[in-house]
Amino acid sequence: MTAPVIIAPSILAADFARLGDEVTAIDEAGADWIHCDVMDGHFVPNISFGADIIKAIRPRTRKTFDVHLMIAPVDPYIAAFAEAGADIITVHAEAGPHLDRSLQAIRALGKQAGVALCPATSEVVLESVLDRVDLILAMTVNPGFGGQSFISSQLPKIARIRAMIGDRPIRLEVDGGINVETAAMVAEVGVDTIVAGSAVFRGGSLAGYRSNIAAIRESAISGMHV
Repeated sequence: MTAPVIIAPSILAADFARLGDEVTAIDEAGADWIHCDVMDGHFVPNISFGADIIKAIRPRTRKTFDVHLMIAPVDPYIAAFAEAGADIITVHAEAGPHLDRSLQAIRALGKQAGVALCPATSEVVLESVLDRVDLILAMTVNPGFGGQSFISSQLPKIARIRAMIGDRPIRLEVDGGINVETAAMVAEVGVDTIVAGSAVFRGGSLAGYRSNIAAIRESAISGMHV
């Protein structure tokens, strides 16, 4: 695999009282993307933040905003997140009846389109939309909370998704329970984009974030070369 690994810290694990400063800190610490987990308390059992928060922190970095919408229905809100500054908008295959339509809407707004799959969802749902996506997000926890344990049974599914992608320019992302140990495991089966929350924000300082991001990146690169 030639694609470089991308580390996308999830601000769900940041100190919300200092969210703008936390975004600046992970930018300076070496984050490639900023991952924004949007939860609605309906599709998932938690509420995080919405488009107004993303708009407020957008000026704090030039890095790609990777916005993961864990909301249903999703279509009525896509434009708001595009306007707020999202670069990539990822919707769940489970969140609406018309996945193809949702992806078309994202691309019509000039944004990159992603599809996320919960652990119990088969990769088969991707077959008919592969040419409409820029990113596939495989969840390695059941979405809704940060700090959960990695579900290792997802590794074979991730490998099958990598095979489905083939030579298409689609990034394969993983989110859930990622740390220095599991980063190598997911990279070995084809992941090139890693979301990590608690494992990045542990320590609460710029130096700590820099060390954490570097360690996760090194682990993922080692897994790619196994």
